[in-house]
Amino acid sequence: MLNCTKNMNSTFQEKFLPPVFGVEFCVAFLGNSLAIWLLLTRERRNWHTGIVFVFNLAVCDVLYVLSLPLLILYYKNDKNWIFGDALCRAERFLFTCNLYGSIFFITCISLNRYVGVVHPFFMHSYVQPKHAKVVSLAVWVLVIGISSPVFNFSMTEERGNKTECLGSATHDKITEYIPYSLFMASFGCALPFLATFASYFAILVVVWKNDNVKTAEKRKIGLMISIVIVLYVMSFIPYHVLRNVNLFNRDSCSRHPSMKIYDGYQVSKVLVTLNMCIHPLLYVSVFDNMRAICGLSTTAVKKTPGRNDMMETAVDL
Repeated sequence: MLNCTKNMNSTFQEKFLPPVFGVEFCVAFLGNSLAIWLLLTRERRNWHTGIVFVFNLAVCDVLYVLSLPLLILYYKNDKNWIFGDALCRAERFLFTCNLYGSIFFITCISLNRYVGVVHPFFMHSYVQPKHAKVVSLAVWVLVIGISSPVFNFSMTEERGNKTECLGSATHDKITEYIPYSLFMASFGCALPFLATFASYFAILVVVWKNDNVKTAEKRKIGLMISIVIVLYVMSFIPYHVLRNVNLFNRDSCSRHPSMKIYDGYQVSKVLVTLNMCIHPLLYVSVFDNMRAICGLSTTAVKKTPGRNDMMETAVDL
């Protein structure tokens, strides 16, 4: 059987990915590093549950974005990996951890908002930052656990005078990798998406039925919810769909290989990395509550307890 990846080399990657990854590296590194710095220096004594999840999300992004220069050099060097097999596996592992760490922490943020808006008294009575820290630790353990098979599948492979760093698996392991990829798509993407979507749908229903919430505040909540949904629709979902379609395309390469599917998968890599650039937009709602940063006096709205609880939790990440 023909080696599919060998027959599907495309100059599209070498021309398209390095400059785009370069821009994403600058935006994501600056945005997430600034978020971590602000959270550690300006808000270190006032961490609520949402900030705990936001901090972990930002750390997750920075850990991966630091590996992007290796990918930029790799694609710029005509897909010739010069950093050794260990760094190849480590880079792919970091990418996988960032991807699913981002998804699960966004889900935690969504569920946290849901409990705060729909069940505000339970939130303020029983949910504490220490609980968010325990959940965050559990998320890291889960993400590392489900990402660890990458060390077995991803590796370097000699192709003539070049060394490729495989993002999935060698052709002889593709049938083993497909079930793992499908599991990650369902458990790591589809399931969290359903939980996130359900949480925000419930939040919208409660907020829009509350006459005490001003129209401008409703729009602000709707905007933040839209950012998360768009993040899934434009970033996470296309990547998982195209990755698995491309894997089946590789598995049947000897019969009908498709470069359009392969190139589409490369575009999805850019889209999924773009989520690290979008995350700082979500952090803005946290910084709105920081007097030291904004330089403004934060006035608490005190019309009804239910409204206060709702707006505090819906705006806080």
